[in-house]
Amino acid sequence: MVDQQRPRRSCLAVPGSSQKMIDKARTLPADQVFLDLEDACAPLAKPDARKTIVASLNEGDWGGKTRVVRVNDWTTEWTYRDVTEVVEGAGANLDCIMLPKVQTPEQVVALDLLITQIEKTMGYEVGRIGIEAQIENALGLNNVNAIATASPRVETIIFGPADFMASINMKSLVVGEQPPGYDVGDAYHYILMRILMAARAHDKQAIDGPYLQIRDVEGYKRVAGRSAALGFDGKWVLHPGQIDAANEVFSPKQEDYDHAENILDAYEYYTSEAGGKRGAVMLGDEMIDEASRKMALVISGKGRAAGMSRANVWTPPED
Repeated sequence: MVDQQRPRRSCLAVPGSSQKMIDKARTLPADQVFLDLEDACAPLAKPDARKTIVASLNEGDWGGKTRVVRVNDWTTEWTYRDVTEVVEGAGANLDCIMLPKVQTPEQVVALDLLITQIEKTMGYEVGRIGIEAQIENALGLNNVNAIATASPRVETIIFGPADFMASINMKSLVVGEQPPGYDVGDAYHYILMRILMAARAHDKQAIDGPYLQIRDVEGYKRVAGRSAALGFDGKWVLHPGQIDAANEVFSPKQEDYDHAENILDAYEYYTSEAGGKRGAVMLGDEMIDEASRKMALVISGKGRAAGMSRANVWTPPED
């Protein structure tokens, strides 16, 4: 079975044709690295990049990072060779295949079937390799619920802002920033919420796409903060300077993490025999109940995935 809840606060994009950048990526504190055979790899470089990726996945120490390869989309002539060469050559050291420009669930099914055939041929565990589906145009967004359920391999739904902006004729050339004239609200809110609802309805992760102004870390934090506030699990990073910002924005604040863990401990105690079998109790000045527990589970889960430790531990009252 695929792991649908891997840490993905920071998803680092690396050109599959650059051995130097791949080697550097191994040393960086990103949760996920995806080696790119699509936009970051020139057409003439793709055949050699496949070989570079296979060797890098098999030979390098990735330090527990989630290892992903983004192949080309199904409308190109490169996709089947991307998948076949990478999965056959490095399937044992690969966590997911990212499929860009997904428009219909059938495109996910096709990828699933191809991966399954390769796994059976090579003797790999069938179904272990996940799929990350990238939504980059209006048709893909309209079909996002069906895409999320097209295969049990699907782990994430990803927003691809640049191609999406072009596909709907958005009046902007700055990826992730508000288009000129849109002076109230967030022009991306509907898109992000559609992706988030599809992901959460089917127990997938929701990942925000890149912010291309790579030297503007404060701008990155601001844009990432919007999707993090909605509930997204992480965001792409295009430069090492964005990694710490992503890990910070998509991790709980220390006080929030401590509070969530304390809610869980207190609720477990008060609903027990020793705690009086109560369903709603006061924790300081706050009433907590089953709904509080569910909300706390979200925050504690993100904190634990980020490797956080508690600074403030609740203890039951003395009799």
